[in-house]
Amino acid sequence: MITRLLVANRAEIASRVFRTCRDLGIETVAVHSDADADLPYVREADLAVRLPGSTPAETYLRVDLVLDAARRAGANAVHPGYGFLSENAAFARAVVDAGLTWVGPAPASIEAMGSKIRAKEIMREAGVPVLEAPEHPTEADLPLLVKASAGGGGRGMRVVRTLDDLDAEVARARAEAESAFGDGTVFVEPYVERGRHVEVQLVGSVVFGDRDCSVQRRHQKVVEEAPAPGLRDEVRSAVHDAARKAAEAIDYRGAGTVEFLYDPATERFWFLEMNTRLQVEHPVTELVHGVDLVALQLASAEGGGAADRPGPPQGHAIEVRLYAEDPAADYQPQSGVLTTFEVPRVPGIRVDAGFGSGSEVTTHYDAMLAKVVAHAPSREEAARKLAGVLSRARIHGVVTNRDLLVDVLRSPEFLAGDLSTAFLGDRTPDRGAAEDPGAAVAAALALAERAGAARTVQRGIPVAWRNVVSQPQRTGLEHRDGTVTTVEWLGTRDGYVVDGHGVVAAGCERVTLERDGVRTTYDVLVGGPHGREVVDVDSPRGHARLARVPRFVDPAEQVASGSLLAPMPGTVVRVAVEQGQQVEAGQPVLVLEAMKMQHTVAAPTAGTVTELPVTTGQQVAAGEVLAVVEEEQS
Repeated sequence: MITRLLVANRAEIASRVFRTCRDLGIETVAVHSDADADLPYVREADLAVRLPGSTPAETYLRVDLVLDAARRAGANAVHPGYGFLSENAAFARAVVDAGLTWVGPAPASIEAMGSKIRAKEIMREAGVPVLEAPEHPTEADLPLLVKASAGGGGRGMRVVRTLDDLDAEVARARAEAESAFGDGTVFVEPYVERGRHVEVQLVGSVVFGDRDCSVQRRHQKVVEEAPAPGLRDEVRSAVHDAARKAAEAIDYRGAGTVEFLYDPATERFWFLEMNTRLQVEHPVTELVHGVDLVALQLASAEGGGAADRPGPPQGHAIEVRLYAEDPAADYQPQSGVLTTFEVPRVPGIRVDAGFGSGSEVTTHYDAMLAKVVAHAPSREEAARKLAGVLSRARIHGVVTNRDLLVDVLRSPEFLAGDLSTAFLGDRTPDRGAAEDPGAAVAAALALAERAGAARTVQRGIPVAWRNVVSQPQRTGLEHRDGTVTTVEWLGTRDGYVVDGHGVVAAGCERVTLERDGVRTTYDVLVGGPHGREVVDVDSPRGHARLARVPRFVDPAEQVASGSLLAPMPGTVVRVAVEQGQQVEAGQPVLVLEAMKMQHTVAAPTAGTVTELPVTTGQQVAAGEVLAVVEEEQS
């Protein structure tokens, strides 16, 4: 019997497992890196053990440290969560050899599915359809997809559209896979442009319905739902049967997921991979089937019998992954302090979060902050409820994909079930609050009110009031895309006057404006030093983060023309040029790695590399100068 469980993972999934353990009366042990020491999951555990260091290789991927933590804390079982060591057969064997209970499938099952190449062979023998590319592809076989054999989550995956790019993309995929999983083995398969990602949840060989996870960016899931919409009963039954065959072929036990690529045009499907662990998106299955998959994992690990077959799904559930990333900048991961993180808790909404207000988001790990899930009688109701909750959430301090998620959930295409893995690539996200002029006005007036509240003399005089008015006050506010809005306003005896807006009420934290007879109230939160404040503005129109433009610029803060700045904190993993080298526009200059993904920094114009202050292996901060390319003079 499991009495004290160590979760060999972090953040959201650790909190999720702890929640079930508390319900079952099982004591819990957290392990944490130095970077994660203050995250909520560490406080939620009964005991916590530090893993010295911050990178995955120093901490969560160290089998010896994790097992030593279990020994010191007196744990008699280990749950791997997802990612890190969760699909590492050697780790599973080491746990068992240490006399601990492994909460997962048999190591042999993990090994069989751990290599996607070997997994395809097993599936082919079991009668499960598989997708394969020819050994020597030609132009007729394009596009192709390079995939890491040992991992998932979009890392080590590259789409190839010309044969000339194949070798380079294979090399990039190998490097990314080696960094993320410690195994650089990759393979190539046909890339189905407009396929759907449909998967089946299993406990042992018992099917717990299906999910659709087609809305993805960079081959990583963003929106997941259960049941998968728009499948004919015959197709759904065939997919379930194929998943059952896959589990039986390796004598599977515990929770696992078989993923398929489904072509709606032909209603054909092919095996992609089997995840021998709990999936990130497991909550949608839990909600529609009324089960606790973690509890079923624990029961299986304790030697319980086969899981009971579930009844038909009840209603519909949709989950979104809230990431610290900027969709407008090619989904670059973001880091910093999450100053405010408040998601409305309403009936039918579940929030599985790894962070809270005040938590620091680092570049060492995956960029996911939380999963927000809605359950309702119908798919349309679930989408509407989830979009409403997300739009009212207050998320400050780091840029997130929240506005993109709301845009997806409210789009006619999504609501019609017109899904494919190309869904996000086909869309131009709504800029939302960034286009709302009232957000900047609210920010400017809140800053004015703060200045008035800070006065020690003449407190009864209206802010910025002048006996003889010569010109309006001007407040410059920079949006996160670099554009600047200048708000012109006057302070009068009767309140503020702003062209185009009626000012109904203004305070330090709340401003109500009227435009075209419609009133909107903005909640405003101001932080940062005087003169350089950062203002977060929330309203029914969305969120805007604005930075006050200082009246005078410090020359020491200026950078040379042609400077390439780090778009995020990270590690320089490759420098592709030398100082003095001539480069073409778009030519790679160096490669940064952050949050287990690699990002190429390219020359903006043709020119000469006049400065190259960084080297391979160097840690850089966001905004740091990586190189200077002096443009060619015509």
